[in-house]
Amino acid sequence: MEILWVLIALVMLGFVVVPYLRRRRGAITQVPAGHPDAADPADYGFAREEELDIRMPGPDQDLLDVLELVQRTQDYRAAQQLLAGTDAGSEVRWQRVQAFAGAASLELAQRPGGVSEAPGGQWLRVWRTEAPKDAGGAAVHAEFLVQQAWRTAAPGTDEFRIIMEEAKAACGDAALLAPGDPVPYIVELSVARGLGYSQPDFEQVWLKILDRAPAHMGAHLAALHYWCEKWHGSRQQAYAFAEAAAARAPQGSLLAAMPLFAVFEHLPEVNLVSGFHQSEVVTKAVHGALHAVHSARPDDPMSAHVRHLLIFFLVRGERWAEAMSQLIQVDGHVGALPWTLSPDPAAVFAVHRALAVAGYEANGGSPATLPH
Repeated sequence: MEILWVLIALVMLGFVVVPYLRRRRGAITQVPAGHPDAADPADYGFAREEELDIRMPGPDQDLLDVLELVQRTQDYRAAQQLLAGTDAGSEVRWQRVQAFAGAASLELAQRPGGVSEAPGGQWLRVWRTEAPKDAGGAAVHAEFLVQQAWRTAAPGTDEFRIIMEEAKAACGDAALLAPGDPVPYIVELSVARGLGYSQPDFEQVWLKILDRAPAHMGAHLAALHYWCEKWHGSRQQAYAFAEAAAARAPQGSLLAAMPLFAVFEHLPEVNLVSGFHQSEVVTKAVHGALHAVHSARPDDPMSAHVRHLLIFFLVRGERWAEAMSQLIQVDGHVGALPWTLSPDPAAVFAVHRALAVAGYEANGGSPATLPH
């Protein structure tokens, strides 16, 4: 199996690798491109690597249409209307707030502005100026500041703290405009991580979210980061938080997948150890996540997040058929963990997809035998 991870490492270093691998006599060997036995993801109707959408984990055509309109016209009103018509406690609203904030932040990075040019993301500034009491605009502005802090400054620096303090104040403003909306407090979870809130202070923010949206998957994922070993908690605290969320998950909730995210956040620095991805802790977490996506309603917007992480673990665990079953549900979009941690999310996703196809065919699978 070592060759698989060598290939993935090459992709992470920026090489363009399209491996076609076959299992023969218990080993994985590389099959030359163009060889009759080469596994081709295109045979399954999968999108070409250059067609993969890195902006979102799954489809949201209304959001894409509005984003295109806002960025083309620099008029915020379509975004304002879309958020106003999106349920305040829904996962969709949180994802759309993130998307609008991210679009404005990336625009600013691409066009910082100058003497003769307005800075990118000007539509968000106009939104806040012309509609200061609009709850949607306030939430997007708070999230925009958070993303700016992480994107432009290093944690612990004065610049980072200044932006995060501004974001904290913006979260307070947004919360006042929409008392029942959990989104301003979900944004503040990232502020809490960046500014290093004490655990009691973090818990106060968390309780406000639980009062408003106790089963909000996006909020739980944001909170998990705080409890991770690399931030302000430990492996044990992160696992305990994830397992408690899974234990109290209502029927059909994706919270049952939380332990898999905790495992991912604490992967060993060197995880090529034989058998790690078949270990009890990983197997149990994968089982919980598979149960979650099978039990969730088909249109749950967080299903794509879980399915993408499942693909990562199922491929590495050599569970090819199960990985393929997840791929057919999300292929085309790669804006989710773990791919977004790479400078080239589409390339890393494409390698895992090619490995899944190769492993599936090496064990007798074909496009005709894959259920849709």
